[in-house]
Amino acid sequence: MCADRLARIAAHFNRYVDEGLIPGYLVTVARRGQAAYRHCYGLRDVEAGRPVEEDTIFRIYSMTKPITSVAVMRLYERGLLQLDDPASEYIPGFERLEVFESGDAEGCLTAPAEREMTIRDLLTHTSGLTYGHLHAHPVDAMYRARDLLGEDMSLGDFVGHLSELPLLFSPGTRWNYSVATDVLGHIIEVISGQSLGRFFAEEILTPLGMVDTGFSISPDQVDRFAANYEREGAGYRLIDSPKDSAYLSEPKLCSGGGGLVSTASDYLRFSQMLLNKGELEGARVLGRKTVELMTSNHLPGNSDLSGMGYLLHSETRAEGVGMGLGARHNLRRSGIRTETRHDGVGFGLGGYVLLDPPAAQILGSPGEFGWGGAASTTFWVDPREEMTAIFLTQLMPSSSYPIRRELRVLANQAIVD
Repeated sequence: MCADRLARIAAHFNRYVDEGLIPGYLVTVARRGQAAYRHCYGLRDVEAGRPVEEDTIFRIYSMTKPITSVAVMRLYERGLLQLDDPASEYIPGFERLEVFESGDAEGCLTAPAEREMTIRDLLTHTSGLTYGHLHAHPVDAMYRARDLLGEDMSLGDFVGHLSELPLLFSPGTRWNYSVATDVLGHIIEVISGQSLGRFFAEEILTPLGMVDTGFSISPDQVDRFAANYEREGAGYRLIDSPKDSAYLSEPKLCSGGGGLVSTASDYLRFSQMLLNKGELEGARVLGRKTVELMTSNHLPGNSDLSGMGYLLHSETRAEGVGMGLGARHNLRRSGIRTETRHDGVGFGLGGYVLLDPPAAQILGSPGEFGWGGAASTTFWVDPREEMTAIFLTQLMPSSSYPIRRELRVLANQAIVD
């Protein structure tokens, strides 16, 4: 990779900080097992005046999902579940799920689902579940009314409430970003007999040496923990301070869909394991064939997300939904957002898979895979180029700026061999 071209990353994203759009950031690009570029800029805690440093701990939100998906595939490799297993084998009540037909959040007509939801439906977000914060459908409002994933909810309580609510569509017929990965977290607990946090630690985090990744912050980590901000007009406001954050204590519900904190170094180890087809420094987390299966497109007929009826409208302000891959009009200075399509982007078992870079209108390689988080974080792995990249900041929602698309261009244009 060309050092002069990599320097364009800092030249571009430093302006985001200098113009008061984000508080600070850290970016890492690695290729062929070596760190090619790492740059920190700005503040991790604006109020305390603390800079972003290489060991800063960030909320990674939905970048938790690939880790949960790897955990599921650990069980799969042991023969403890199959991808076509009905979810009802592990969750009583899921065998009788209904699908929303008409009405509103106060009352609706439903019909029986055409078939049962499977483990693969949950891994690929074709389950018919949704997220309450999407504000796009009456079922979203039903989720908000139940306070799903609330602080006082256990994973058992959570799936119990889900079994009482209608699906958006019959499993396998469409794609919709959802709490599906949190359901998988509960299934992991049911099968393993362990809490999700303990399973993660024993099966993934400790073998990979991910020492700063977990569902909470210990007292000796507080000084490295970043503050979290929300976009407000042309700037941002504090929404979670390190000194009194909910992350200072163990959560009752360990969210497999979005509950982890991590560092760039830790997540690079996870990404490199995936790039290495399941192994890192002698620790084998998954088999090669399993990673190849996970990172294949699982949408019916090799469809892309647009072909599955997925279209993110600007009014949803969905957190962590936009992958920053599809043709997207997001005017950074004016804040105007229009409809977002994801042509040329498929979905594997836990993350997107880039099928057709020209259709997606982005620099990249067929077979690239990854995901992002609600606080504008992202990562991707490009097997063809033997490359992985990670961008960490703390600004919600992730749809605020086209950071993910811009980073893909800036990282990929630096490849010169």
